[in-house]
Amino acid sequence: MPIVAQSTETTDWVSRFADEVIAESERRAPGAKTSPATGPGVVVASGLSPSGPIHLGNLREVMTPHLVADEVRRRGHQVRHLISWDDYDRYRKVPAGVPGVDETWAEHIGKPLTSVPAPKGSPYPNWAEHFKAAMTASLAEMGVEFDGISQTAQYTSGVYREQILHAMRHRRDIDAILDQYRTKKAPAKKSQKPVDEAELEAAEGSGAAAEDDGSSGSAGYFPYKPYCGNCEKDLTTVTAYDDDSTELTYACTACGFSETVRLSEFNRGKLVWKVDWPMRWAYEGVVFEPSGVDHSSPGSSFQVGGQIVGIFGGKQPIGPMYAFVGISGMAKMSSSKGGVPTPADALRIMEPQLLRWLYARRRPNQSFKIAFDQEIQRLYDEWDRLDAKVADGSALPADAAAHARAVGTAAGELPRTPRPLPYRTLASVADITAGHEDQALRILGELDPANPIASLDEARPRYDKAEAWINTHVPADQRTIVRQEPDAELLKSLDEPSRQSLRLLLDGLADHWSLDGLTHHVYGVPKVQAGFPADATPKELPPEIKTAQRTFFALLYHLLVGRDTGPRLPTLLLAVGQDRVRALLGE
Repeated sequence: MPIVAQSTETTDWVSRFADEVIAESERRAPGAKTSPATGPGVVVASGLSPSGPIHLGNLREVMTPHLVADEVRRRGHQVRHLISWDDYDRYRKVPAGVPGVDETWAEHIGKPLTSVPAPKGSPYPNWAEHFKAAMTASLAEMGVEFDGISQTAQYTSGVYREQILHAMRHRRDIDAILDQYRTKKAPAKKSQKPVDEAELEAAEGSGAAAEDDGSSGSAGYFPYKPYCGNCEKDLTTVTAYDDDSTELTYACTACGFSETVRLSEFNRGKLVWKVDWPMRWAYEGVVFEPSGVDHSSPGSSFQVGGQIVGIFGGKQPIGPMYAFVGISGMAKMSSSKGGVPTPADALRIMEPQLLRWLYARRRPNQSFKIAFDQEIQRLYDEWDRLDAKVADGSALPADAAAHARAVGTAAGELPRTPRPLPYRTLASVADITAGHEDQALRILGELDPANPIASLDEARPRYDKAEAWINTHVPADQRTIVRQEPDAELLKSLDEPSRQSLRLLLDGLADHWSLDGLTHHVYGVPKVQAGFPADATPKELPPEIKTAQRTFFALLYHLLVGRDTGPRLPTLLLAVGQDRVRALLGE
């Protein structure tokens, strides 16, 4: 699926990163990127901690390498996109607003996420699997291919044993690197806006939740933390270690348990985060991995990891820092707070193409918002205009590239709505019909009489997304309820100009009964009433015509739905039907 030429002057940000990734991969292992027989090829990585709902800010941790990996794959290279599930991280706190979870979950703080019970009623065996499942389903709907790695499985099966022993042997070297940053303060940023705690948490990626760099006490520094053999918590301190025998003694401050184990055989613990992450870079051969804003300061895990990775014989990945993702009409996202939108929440109200496009069209260091309010209608209008420009060849190269990345991957196009009618029209129809599919089909069939829609399936899944948005994100007092009876009192009080405007509308109703026809007719009534042609352009009209149109529209809304505003009038008229419109307007 070609996108655009590869010149850096005309390409989008994804293509530029793909150029860098291919070049870096070739420098590290010439030839390995193209031959499946010589290894995994280009390795890009993401990391997600299933410590609670995985939100739309975390999705940028996945979409940035996904888009780059897909572009590399389109060029014919072997690519592996890893998602490390940090499910062996400690359970830090009980997130607010999670159904089926109460304060009793606090007793599990300090345990691995895979040792914490799933929320009540969940079909999954533990906390981590419960939240991984929702994200995995969303990524599948978005066409994101990846290799998932459970860090619980890696650690408890002994996969990293040699790396752990190596880190322990070189613990003084690691401690010396970390010590360079322990007393340093980050210099003030001149060009970046202030970042608050919620924003940092919203940008958490792989393991950023725990910036622990290991324990240091009378016995020395140790980059490894065991989980207690009695209470399963990581509130442990290593009190002794012997390099030759690999005997390790630890004590638990939570329950008082203590034991001595042989680390060459022990699998119930993990490297601390600032050592664990660079170890994995070396182990997996990661070439590209983005990082959140919390990794940009001196002493952060990405910067420190760039030095520690050499101890494991590896190199630091290239990759951008990614910026904050917000929600239109909502406070900053943080997975520790209730009601944080997830990819699944977004996919209930928008097609995967639109969600992919939001991440593809902005450079990783640019923040953007995802709309759950009325703004979603404007976003869909913008998307449909881009779709039309791509179809007629008038889209700019970077815009066409973002569109191509949104509608499909190297594996092919994502399923799409056969008849992508305007989202705002579908939302209005869903609002007015309140779940009555036969009425929805009638209205949609009258939008374009020359090419009527024959089945709601032609408008799906977009229609279902718009209906879900109406039902879940539009307040009850903003929903549209058509009057059952005419407003006799209002009709009786109308002056002659108002009565004349209603007669003009009703006289031409049958001849203009389509979406385009009614749009022309409704806007034309005040023009005709003022002595101008119905098709006169705004430049040909005095300013007072706009005022007359607003007054006329408000009258229609009051007579039809009892409010000053409502869905677009042409859609509303089609929804109400000719006979009922005539009755409510006093004919």
